[in-house]
Amino acid sequence: MTSQVSRTTEQADGTVVGEQRKPGGVKAVRRLDRVIIRFAGDSGDGMQLTGDRFTSETASFGNDLSTLPNFPAEIRAPAGTLPGVSSFQLHFADHDILTPGDAPNVLVAMNPAALKANIGDLPRGAEIIVNTDEFTKRAMQKVGYDTSPLEDGSLDGYSLHPVPLTTLTVEALKEFDLSRKEAERSKNMFALGLLSWMYHRPTEGTERFLQQKFARKPEVMKANLVAFRAGWNFGETTEDFAVSYEIAPATTAFPVGTYRNISGNLALAYGLVTASRQADLPLFLGSYPITPASDILHELSKHKNFGVRTFQAEDEIAGIGAALGAAFGGSLAVTTTSGPGVALKAETVGLAVSLELPLLVVDIQRGGPSTGLPTKTEQADLLQAMYGRNGEAPVPVIAPRTPADCFDAALEAARIALTYRTPVMLLSDGYLANGSEPWRIPELEELPDLRVQFASGPNHTLEDGTEVFWPYKRDPQTLARPWAVPGTPGLEHRIGGIEKQDGTGNISYDPANHDFMVRTRQAKIDGIDVPDIEVDDPDGARTLVLGWGSTYGPITAAVRRLRAAGEPIAQAHLRHLNPFPRNLGTVLKQYDKVVIPEMNLGQLATLIRAKYLVDAHSYNQVNGMPFKAEQLATALKEAIHD
Repeated sequence: MTSQVSRTTEQADGTVVGEQRKPGGVKAVRRLDRVIIRFAGDSGDGMQLTGDRFTSETASFGNDLSTLPNFPAEIRAPAGTLPGVSSFQLHFADHDILTPGDAPNVLVAMNPAALKANIGDLPRGAEIIVNTDEFTKRAMQKVGYDTSPLEDGSLDGYSLHPVPLTTLTVEALKEFDLSRKEAERSKNMFALGLLSWMYHRPTEGTERFLQQKFARKPEVMKANLVAFRAGWNFGETTEDFAVSYEIAPATTAFPVGTYRNISGNLALAYGLVTASRQADLPLFLGSYPITPASDILHELSKHKNFGVRTFQAEDEIAGIGAALGAAFGGSLAVTTTSGPGVALKAETVGLAVSLELPLLVVDIQRGGPSTGLPTKTEQADLLQAMYGRNGEAPVPVIAPRTPADCFDAALEAARIALTYRTPVMLLSDGYLANGSEPWRIPELEELPDLRVQFASGPNHTLEDGTEVFWPYKRDPQTLARPWAVPGTPGLEHRIGGIEKQDGTGNISYDPANHDFMVRTRQAKIDGIDVPDIEVDDPDGARTLVLGWGSTYGPITAAVRRLRAAGEPIAQAHLRHLNPFPRNLGTVLKQYDKVVIPEMNLGQLATLIRAKYLVDAHSYNQVNGMPFKAEQLATALKEAIHD
């Protein structure tokens, strides 16, 4: 008997595209164009690992995807409490997507705390898979449930799947010599197996991952494999899950090429290694561990074979001091940190401005002030990057817009630093750093040539005919001074933080010379060659939404929604924040309204108003989470009609 297919029209949420009902009691398969899944549990339940493995299999299947890990700042928050909930959200589709999604279609809640912390984000009709074993009276009281939400009717508006995950996992592992507590640790793999069945995810990669991860612990490895397979088989055999789902590969979403799933921090690390190879310079990272930047240090430490040297310093100041010393010695020098570390590094960044040496300062922004929200995202370091130094100390500032774009942003930061002999601030953030998406691996011929010429001999002739080396004699096009590797015969010169005499580099307290050097350093930054900003405006809109950094995804998703509803709106996004693109002022003046969404209280808007005298309207959020597309669409629609 052949199977029958009944097609349905796309629903309002844009998910259902068809259903295949199979004969003979075989479970139906429903085809979707996208889905948003959130795994949630205690910070010790392995939700980040579960989400990462589901993401990896989704990437290998060929879907477009975007992820949002969300976890506590505490190393081990109290078990079963709301502050201790860790979650991982994944949005995947058969078409191009831009965000991790506004609201989950599916929530996997490993305990009452996970349910209570996340239920407010779910739309009515969403599926909830709960681990019923954890819904004990004590566990529910700990998070404020007086009665069981599984029984009191409060979840009647959802599709509830009560599953005794812990019991099923322990039962599946009874043949192993494991205590109950040890066996329970594999319940996340059972859940992963169940969701892999529900959404037809490949399993080979996860099984290979478990075999490699626990190769030295064969009993643990076998237990996790059995739990994973048991979860898959449970989905196949239980009557509670009558439908599984298919989301086809996103065959038309990507240009032709080789792709891999990549997080922002990993892309940034790869970009730095690539920049050093394209510049034919050794890469030196001087860093002090800090959330959410530490993964860059961890990754770069694996690549000694590419000439990478990593130095984990005793503090932030030592980290950037070592990096600046490496720059003086002829390396592509990098220091990585977050907002509190940028504050500590400020004096040495100013020294790099004075010495006019290439240095990459990578700030993975997080919520502040002070320690603030270490594991949450924010983009509130813009003014610190622009002005957070004593004296007139201008520094170029650039910002990636997606996790994969962190690779290109690293190359661009290196280009500017090496070409113009200046420190460069690269502003990523926690959302980009920990989130992931497909990345097309570039071909070698697509990469920029970043090679530089070191000074090799005298560059100035004195009045008496003597040839000498002047360390501050400038390139007439870039205003960059020569880069002289210490120890090169004949290139001995004075270096330090006190003001330099133009040309010679000798110490100078002359007022006119100081004025000239300050203005020259500013002119060098102002003259950096950056691309013009591109405007997406197919309908001749009167309102422009201007963004920077990680707001790109939510803004673009919101703009798509508005245009689909017939609302004309233009969009432009800044990568270069200092200097701004040369055509930015002209672009801004073409629109009646300019709206700038930011995860701060209006820092870019302040800069735009001051420089271009444009009445830019701020739309701000500082709750530690990225914007939601629907939220932005509503705000932008109001701006259009205001």
